Amino acid sequence: MASITIQIDKNVAKILEKKAKKNLLTLKEQIEDIVRKSAIRSKANKKRGVPKIDDKLVGIFSRDKKGRKKKV
Repeated sequence: MASITIQIDKNVAKILEKKAKKNLLTLKEQIEDIVRKSAIRSKANKKRGVPKIDDKLVGIFSRDKKGRKKKV
């Protein structure tokens, strides 16, 4: 397993510790979880890809979902 050293602000550390306590994790485990989830999301976004459309007008009015999902 790779080892990475990071520096965070005291206020950020407090927030992360509070979140870790809520999730029954240590601070280290919480940070690892955040990094792991971020890596999974970025990997999923690459698979979606960009549709190959020759005509820009068709691309503008396509029904492909773009951007964030709306919160309900």
